Amino acid sequence: MSLTFFDHVLPGISGTDLDLASLRGQVVLIVNVASQCGYTPQYEGLEALWQQYRDRGFTVIGCPCNQFGHQEPDAEAAIVSFCSTTYNVSFPLSAKLDVNGASAHPLWAWLQRERPGVFGTTAVKWNFTKFLIGRDGAVIDRFAPATTPASIAPRIEEALG
Repeated sequence: MSLTFFDHVLPGISGTDLDLASLRGQVVLIVNVASQCGYTPQYEGLEALWQQYRDRGFTVIGCPCNQFGHQEPDAEAAIVSFCSTTYNVSFPLSAKLDVNGASAHPLWAWLQRERPGVFGTTAVKWNFTKFLIGRDGAVIDRFAPATTPASIAPRIEEALG
């Protein structure tokens, strides 16, 4: 049996694991995020997508990562505070994790194998790389950091059916 997105577990930012099996049948946008990045304002657009589509079976998951320019240096409590007070983020966040290299979380290693980037490269290149997961747990698409959340809405609509 090959793995799907729903066969993974993420450490939650509050200390409680995010068992992705609980999202089986939903469409998910998973994003590596950082609080001190030029793309950080995308939190607003991610929250807007979450608010717009969550009642139709859609979830956004943010995964704080400090591997790119050390743009997520704070501890989990500070990340939660920043996200909620600055961008009113209410979608789930994982604990801070690595998305590349030997210490990459297994989910992120799987995502990269399932949907390589430009020219077949697998590594995540920067913060706010996005993966859209279908209701079946397969990766539908991978989006570059500069791709705005709003521009992904048509793909989400299509995946939601």
